[in-house]
This record gives sequence, structure tokens and C-alpha cells, in this order.
Amino acid sequence: MAEPQGGEEEAPKKKSKLPLIVGLVLMLGLGGGGFYAVYSGMILGTEKADDHAKEDPVKVEALPDIAYVPVDPLVVTLNGEGRDRHLRFTAQLEVAKSYQEDVALLMPRILDVLNGYLRAIEVAELEDPTALTRLRAQMLRRVQIVSGEGRVRDLLVTEFVLN
Repeated sequence: MAEPQGGEEEAPKKKSKLPLIVGLVLMLGLGGGGFYAVYSGMILGTEKADDHAKEDPVKVEALPDIAYVPVDPLVVTLNGEGRDRHLRFTAQLEVAKSYQEDVALLMPRILDVLNGYLRAIEVAELEDPTALTRLRAQMLRRVQIVSGEGRVRDLLVTEFVLN
């Protein structure tokens, strides 16, 4: 057998892993330092919460002078499509505290108006997902007419179940 003429082949040199280790250590050190700088607010930070709280105390507005008058639960029988269905309705009326007794005194008239309106609604209209918003606005307007303008601020529907 013939031997190669160039002499013996040298074994390939192993590359040093030192640059890889140095790079990893630097990457971890710089990443940790960058995280700390951003987290502590040294860079890209806003004012510290403590400084802001000392300068401008948070002012909480007082709640408006309101009261809630409960509307007795209504169960309305709805005729439609050959079978009877029932609607269970409960609400609260948001009123100014000065008008709370006036509105409570008018509750039988309010119940009459709501009952009459809900009986006149078609079942298909009640099944529409957006119906509650329209019905609420219609009922609020009717309650405001009965109770007098400016007494009832809002109608909050607490239960609206169609069986």
C-alpha cells in the first residue's frame, strides 16, 4: 500500500469553547441588567407611584344623591304561537333621594303601565337578543311620564326571564 506523499495528516484542531461561554455570560448579565433597569424605572419608566401619590392625592368624587325604588316582580302571560309563555320581570328605579317617597307612592300606577306594555309585546320581539335595550328605553319613558318629568333617572332591569 502506498502512503500519502505529503506526510502524515494532522488531526483537526478543536475549537475553543471559551467565546461561547463568554458570550452566554455576557448575554445573561446584560439581559438581567436590562430587565432590572426597565423594571425599576431607571429607563422607559414613568414617575414613581409614591412620588405621584405624595404630590397629588387621588380625589374621589362623592356618589350622587340617589336612591333605588324596587319594582314588584311582574309575571306576564304572553299568548303566541298556540302556547302560553310567561315573562318574569323585576326592576329597580333610580331616583333622586328627594323623590323617593313620591315614586314609591306612584308604584301601583307604574306597575299598571309596565304590565300593560309588556302584555302588548309580541313573543318574537322578546326573543330578539337586542330587545332588552329597546324595551328598557320604552319602559323608562313610560315610567317617566307617569311619575313626572325629572323624578326617575333610570330603569335598571334586574330580572328578565322568558319561559
